Amino acid sequence: MTIDFYYLPGSAPCRSVALTAKALGLELNFKLTDLMAGENLTPEFIKLNPQHTIPTIDDNGFSLWESRAIMTYLVNAYGKDDSLYPKDPKKRAIVDQRLYFDIGTLYGRFADYYYPIIFAGASKDAAKMEKINDAMKFLDIFLEGQKFVAGDQLTVADLAIVATISTYEVVGYDLAPYKNITKWFNNIKQTAPGYKEANEDGCQAFKAMVDNLTKK
Repeated sequence: MTIDFYYLPGSAPCRSVALTAKALGLELNFKLTDLMAGENLTPEFIKLNPQHTIPTIDDNGFSLWESRAIMTYLVNAYGKDDSLYPKDPKKRAIVDQRLYFDIGTLYGRFADYYYPIIFAGASKDAAKMEKINDAMKFLDIFLEGQKFVAGDQLTVADLAIVATISTYEVVGYDLAPYKNITKWFNNIKQTAPGYKEANEDGCQAFKAMVDNLTKK
């Protein structure tokens, strides 16, 4: 059976799941979920996910949310091999570290700085921007001498982080000072399966929303 995928195209976490499905050659049943209309608050959706967040999947009665958990589940359940999420303990640990870095630091700091500006009209916070800059410096160090963020091959860590970095790009954050990130980003755009459909188009949807809310 096809996996139901509850999503919004502009959401970076949703895009990372879509990228993973593309990399696996896995068909998802995309179910657009309008949060503003409360479609995530229906009894049916809350039964699937009591936290009523997206992305959420329903794999033949097995429901799961949190994008990075979904990504690793899809590889474990449907991957033809373990290249996207290695079974070797040390290699997997590096992938996990990068995933945790993404959610807790890189994406977390994006949300902390940009979301109050976008959704609440808050002023720019220089201290929060400095934390973003520090996160970028860390990622740039991780990528020194490496083609991918967690070793010598594409993994779910790249797919999660590229969804975040591309979101930074469309809101105007300057990536140019980070040479390793820029080189890696350009490479992932070319090598991640289905990049345009799974990520780039959604980035543009996010940008359109931001421009509308901030009246740029």
